[in-house]
Amino acid sequence: MKTKRVLVSDDAAIVIRKLKETHGKLMFHQSGGCCDGSAPMCFPKGELLLDDNDIWLGSIEGCDFHISKDQFEYWKHTQLTIDVTPGRGASFSLEIPLGLRFIIKSRLFTPTEAEQLEPVRVGE
Repeated sequence: MKTKRVLVSDDAAIVIRKLKETHGKLMFHQSGGCCDGSAPMCFPKGELLLDDNDIWLGSIEGCDFHISKDQFEYWKHTQLTIDVTPGRGASFSLEIPLGLRFIIKSRLFTPTEAEQLEPVRVGE
């Protein structure tokens, strides 16, 4: 069985399902920008244009999760878990009006997990 690169907490999964009811299909992008630091950003699917500088890490709750190549270099040795916390971020991510903020929790892959990682795809 392949090791997933990105997971979702139960609480975040509930928020994602709620956002899908309101906004339809969604996508995530791991931000590396100045305003949100390393916050995962949620958008309606297709709203954020992707190119060959973006990497597909997997999907959570049926939503594609992308990260820029530069950020991937920092995070490639870790499994990311998308969680949610109360509070407002300074972003355009869809959960902000709910008074919530998606956050990243990470841990290093074990050597066995690292050998069995799901492949990434570029520019999807």
